[in-house]
Amino acid sequence: VWANENSREAIYAAMLRRETFGTTGPQIKVRFFGGWGFEADDVVSPELVARGYAVGVPMGGTLKGKSKKKGPPSFLVWATKDANSGNLDRIQIIKGWVDPSGARHEKIYNITWSGKRKLNAEGELPAVGNTVDAAKASYTNTIGAAELSAVWTDPDFDRKLHAFYYARVLEIPTPRWSTYDAVKLGIDIPGELPATIQERAYTSPIWYRPKSKKVAKD
Repeated sequence: VWANENSREAIYAAMLRRETFGTTGPQIKVRFFGGWGFEADDVVSPELVARGYAVGVPMGGTLKGKSKKKGPPSFLVWATKDANSGNLDRIQIIKGWVDPSGARHEKIYNITWSGKRKLNAEGELPAVGNTVDAAKASYTNTIGAAELSAVWTDPDFDRKLHAFYYARVLEIPTPRWSTYDAVKLGIDIPGELPATIQERAYTSPIWYRPKSKKVAKD
């Protein structure tokens, strides 16, 4: 949780406002804000977190549609690696929405990544690479980045539709726990198990709620 202090009251307050994130194990840290008015320079500002709260809402919050704000929302995301784990591969934002017919949709956007890779026409990103030596259950941090950040604006925004957004942070490939066990026990990795895994972190969503229509009174 992102709490003001390490106390029971502050931690429970953070849980109640849903300002929480999870990881698959490593202590990756991630901040995620949504609002109107974020700028590209905000990601390098020493006041990034203060800017996030001032301009928008944090993970777990709700963006309310307003008629005077007809443009798409933007999202400020920052992540840093676990000092004792793999570098970061990329940050993605996952968007979900329900269309007017009631059908549910979900889309993954790659918004920032390590290295000089480029998105293809479908928005897909080439793999970061793999430094894992499965025979030794080891890897190197010669690829990836220690920190990633970005401001992203939804290119497919429809202000009339309810939606949610959450951030997902991926590490570079590292040995899977079963690979570590196999090396320690001096046995082969069972054939059906992958040798590597990409650990990750994921935030609570930010919800977008359209402006409600006024109901005429008798």
